[in-house]
Amino acid sequence: MTDTTSHPSDDPSRHEGSVVLDAKGLRAMAHPVRVQVIGLLRKHGPSTATRLAERLGVNSGTASYHLRQLGAAGFVEEDTERGNARERWWRSVHRTTWFNDPELAEREPEAALAYQQSVASIYSLRTRQTLNELQAMPRVWRERFDLSDWVLRLTPEETAALYQELGDVIGRYRRDTPENAATAPAGAERVGLITHILPELNTPAPEEETP
Repeated sequence: MTDTTSHPSDDPSRHEGSVVLDAKGLRAMAHPVRVQVIGLLRKHGPSTATRLAERLGVNSGTASYHLRQLGAAGFVEEDTERGNARERWWRSVHRTTWFNDPELAEREPEAALAYQQSVASIYSLRTRQTLNELQAMPRVWRERFDLSDWVLRLTPEETAALYQELGDVIGRYRRDTPENAATAPAGAERVGLITHILPELNTPAPEEETP
C-alpha cells in the first residue's frame, strides 16, 4: 500500500525510512485526517497546516491540531529550514508505515479498525480521483489504466504465498522515492498500485455447469 504501508516483499528492518506501528503509534494514526496528512506529506513533501487544510477541505486549526498529535507520536517533525516565525512547515519522518501485527490488532481492536478503515477510504478516494482525471490524461496512460477483480479459492497458506509472490514482482520495479525520481528515465510518472486480499469466508462453492 503505497505511502501508507510497505509492499509485501519488504523487510521493515532493512529500510531506514520505515516505521512499524506499535500500540501508541496505532492509536495516534487511528484518525482519517491524520492518515491523510501523512500521505500528503509523503507524496508532495513538506507543507504547512494551511496548505494541508486546503487539500483536505478542513480549517487550518484542525490541520494544526492533527499535526501536533502526529508530532507528539513521532510521525512528523518541523522543517526548520523552511519554517519561520509566522509559518511552521512540517515533514514526514518516515517514508512508509507497517501494520501487520495480528496480536496488536487484537489488543487494540477499535484503533486497528479505525486505522484500516481510514486507509481503505483513502484508497477509494484515490481511485475516484484518477477516474475523474482519466479522460484528461494522454492516451498512452489511459490505455494502461486498469481495475480488475480476480476471485480465487485458496487456503491460508496459499494466500500467504500469493502475497509474497506479488511482493516479489512489485519489488522488481522502481519505487517512487526522491532519489529514484531524480534518475528515472524520461516518461516515468508516479503509478499507484493498490492491492487488496479480501477473505470471504464460508462462501459457497460455485455450482458446476451442466451441459
